[in-house]
Amino acid sequence: MRRSLHRRPAAAAAVLTALLTLSACSSGSDTSDGAAKAATPTRSAAVPDRQAEAEPTGPTPSATRGPVVPDAELKPVTGSFTKEQKEYLSGRVPKNTDPAAVLQTGQESCQRLERTAKRDKDAAVGALVAGDIPDAEAAVNHLCPAQKPLLATAKTGFPDGTAKQPKPGTYRALTTDPSCTWRALGSGGKVLASGPALGAEGPVRATVPAGTVEFVSSSCYAWLPA
Repeated sequence: MRRSLHRRPAAAAAVLTALLTLSACSSGSDTSDGAAKAATPTRSAAVPDRQAEAEPTGPTPSATRGPVVPDAELKPVTGSFTKEQKEYLSGRVPKNTDPAAVLQTGQESCQRLERTAKRDKDAAVGALVAGDIPDAEAAVNHLCPAQKPLLATAKTGFPDGTAKQPKPGTYRALTTDPSCTWRALGSGGKVLASGPALGAEGPVRATVPAGTVEFVSSSCYAWLPA
C-alpha cells in the first residue's frame, strides 16, 4: 500500500512534465511560424509611363521629415558650395545637421555610379532600377549630370518583385541568378505568360503581353527593355 502511495505523486509529476513539454513545443512552433511569416519580404513597384513624365524643373524635393536648414543657411564650415551643390542640398538638410555630410552622401552615390558604369553599364543601370544607390536621381541631376543617360535608361525598366501594369514588350533580366523566374498575370490572376522555359540557359528574357495587369518576378534583380 505504501509503495502505491509513493508511486502516484511520481506518476503525476511525470504527466505534468510531459504536458508542460508539449505546451512549450506548441507555443514555440506557433511563434516560429509567425516570425517566419513576418520576416517574409515583399516588394511592389509601380511602372509609370516614363515617356509622359516631364523633367523636374523645381527644387529637389525634401528627402527628410521635419524641419530643414533654410537655403540661406546652407554654408560649409570653410569655403563655399557651388550652385549645383546648393541645388542638391536645398530642402535636404535636417536641422542641426552639417550640410557637408549630406553633400558627401550624394557625392559618394555619384562616385559609386561612375565606377560601376566604367566596368559594366548594365550593372550601373540595374543598381539605379533596383534603388541600390541612395538618392541617385537627385545626385545625378545636380552633382554628376554626365550620368543622366544611365538614369534615363533606368527609367524604362522596373525592379524585381511585382510591377503593376507594365508596358507590353520584351524585357531582359539584369542578373545571372539561375533561380530567376517570372509570370505575366492578367485580370483575375490569369497567367498570360511565364518563364523561363524548363532547361533554358543563358540570360532570362520575358515577354509581357498586352493586357498584363501584374508582372511578378523573383530573384531577377531588375528588368530593362530587350
